[in-house]
Amino acid sequence: METEHRVSTLELFFDLVFVFTITQLTVLLADDLTPRGAGQVVLIFTVLFWMYGGYAHLTNQVPPDRTVRRVLLMLAMGAFMVCALAVPTAFGAGGVAFGLGYLLVVLVHGALFTQAHGRGVLWFALPNVLCALAVTAAGFFDGLPAWGLWLLALLLQFVTPVVVQRVAASGAAEVPEVPEQTVAQTVGDQLGGMNAAHLVERHGLLLIIVFGESVIAIGIGVGSLPLSAGIAGGAFLALAIASAMWWMYFVRDEGRAEEVFAHTPPERRFKLAMSAYYYAFLPVLLGIAVFAAGVKKTIGHLGEHLHTGPAVALAGGVALYLAGNLVFRAVLGLGPARYRATALLLALATVPVGTGWTGAGQLVALAAVLVCAVVAEGGRSPAARARETAAASVTGS
Repeated sequence: METEHRVSTLELFFDLVFVFTITQLTVLLADDLTPRGAGQVVLIFTVLFWMYGGYAHLTNQVPPDRTVRRVLLMLAMGAFMVCALAVPTAFGAGGVAFGLGYLLVVLVHGALFTQAHGRGVLWFALPNVLCALAVTAAGFFDGLPAWGLWLLALLLQFVTPVVVQRVAASGAAEVPEVPEQTVAQTVGDQLGGMNAAHLVERHGLLLIIVFGESVIAIGIGVGSLPLSAGIAGGAFLALAIASAMWWMYFVRDEGRAEEVFAHTPPERRFKLAMSAYYYAFLPVLLGIAVFAAGVKKTIGHLGEHLHTGPAVALAGGVALYLAGNLVFRAVLGLGPARYRATALLLALATVPVGTGWTGAGQLVALAAVLVCAVVAEGGRSPAARARETAAASVTGS
């Protein structure tokens, strides 16, 4: 039985600061609904979310229960704030500031992990530093060189877990002044020993905060427009879509995900967490941000034909969320998948509704697709089948 380890209020405070970066990315995308703008958002968010995951794993193993740890975590919050403020110009004048803020995020992360695992952290701390230096260097360039350095940072992030896992498995790594067995053990400890309840709760809290961004986008989109029946109806529809996406994860998946992690051997949890809460969560969180950008551009033009950008953002955001959710469920062995896969395809099919009819029509179509998926899936959920079995057994007795 694992020791109870819940998310602290400081970790939640940290998440609130981190989510400001997603707010900024939503603004960036809403202002530039083009492939170029979308590419920048994907690169920036993927790089940032890598270190968010690093801090989630950090506080899972090194709780902020001491003054030094709390102060360092607050310092990292400040660094993430710098990154967030620089997001709108990360591929321009704010590139160097973004990179330096990110470098501080990385250095504090490594310093905190050292308290638990000593010099074994070098196997992932050094690649993280190289990643931050690549992002910082990108701030000195424009065009293809800048994009190339951002892609290099991304490559370093995706290679690091593979390298670290191989080091842990081989036990043959060498670090100056540190015995081989010690290094293998410290890296192995980093990969395993994750508390299941804390891991699932932390990412669930992050997700609910990000959902809050889609609600804020409704208010930003309305702005100073008079609150008419149409505006109120559009806001209700956008909230209904966000609520259906919330339902899919928090009612259907979160509890089952915690059970899966609790029954997974500790040494396998890091790899499972990388697949479920990093790779799969990237499109989940990006999908909410993209949908929020679409809502922001649509809510004031509900009775009009939408431009292609806002229509694609609305449908694509929902589809991205569902795609990530399907991967998340596949990784953890949760099901069924057919209802959400069908909803993904139908969500993409709403783009012509927005461009050929109205924004309100597309919101109605998206809300109908998601609500129907939730209802259909609920009828065949494990809980529903359990109730049917129980009822049948009572009737039979």
